[in-house]
Amino acid sequence: MTKQEVLGRKPLKILEKIKENLEKLNEKMEIIIELQKRGRRDVQPLPDAPLDVMTLLSMPDHLRKTAMTVCRLGRATANEVAQQTRRARAVESGYLNQLVIMSHLKKERVGRKAYFYVEKEDQG
Repeated sequence: MTKQEVLGRKPLKILEKIKENLEKLNEKMEIIIELQKRGRRDVQPLPDAPLDVMTLLSMPDHLRKTAMTVCRLGRATANEVAQQTRRARAVESGYLNQLVIMSHLKKERVGRKAYFYVEKEDQG
């Protein structure tokens, strides 16, 4: 294989990755458009997840993954979330704190550990 052939493949791989990302984005946009057509009143929270669909769809992928993990676990430390997402604890700690600042999660300290959770709204 010549050097020119090798160099020609790199842009193709990059373009393929861009195409994949655009397809994912289009799928998400179609969901958002469909939800908007129905009206926000039809949007239901996900089962066992207090964050509604529109909120989750509006989040960047990295924060959505962290938020969904906390919803599944119920209450978790950054280390527990990192084990589930297979990302570094420090990265997850940053994402969790961003979600706290955005008011999507609550944070509670018990001794040296910080626990993150979604505060469920009162149903009454």
